[in-house]
Amino acid sequence: MTDHKPEQRFMLRAIEIARQSVDANVGGPFGSVIVRGGEIIGEGTNRVTSTNDPTAHAEVVAIRDACTRLGTFQLDGCEIYATCEPCPMCLGAIYWARADRVYIACTRQDASAAGFDDEHIYSELALKHEQRRIPMTTAFRDEGLELFNHWIRKPDKIDY
Repeated sequence: MTDHKPEQRFMLRAIEIARQSVDANVGGPFGSVIVRGGEIIGEGTNRVTSTNDPTAHAEVVAIRDACTRLGTFQLDGCEIYATCEPCPMCLGAIYWARADRVYIACTRQDASAAGFDDEHIYSELALKHEQRRIPMTTAFRDEGLELFNHWIRKPDKIDY
């Protein structure tokens, strides 16, 4: 088994851009860089408050940047350096992008101590749809299934 060590300069860059973002009142204290082959190919900081976009977390912004630069929606062969353990949304985005590895500076418990607590989301994911704080109700399932069948039959789709 290979022991993977993060490169200090990439984590320090993530921390640096997060600090700059905080100082400029762009968003919370989160930064992320995406690396492929020893080169930074994407960067992002939290921009939730400056863009009024609750999905503008550092990792998501960095993924969008890297994918735009690479012209692809997949980040195979890439490593993500994040100043904090990704929230459930960011973790999902990382899995969808198929990054190879994530290095974090701080844990979600560290974030909670600073006022950024995602534990309620982690707890909600374990509940049945109807038990969640924001309940999910199924509607028009047959029509939804037909949409999936339409996708399955599409001969020129781009799988992902």
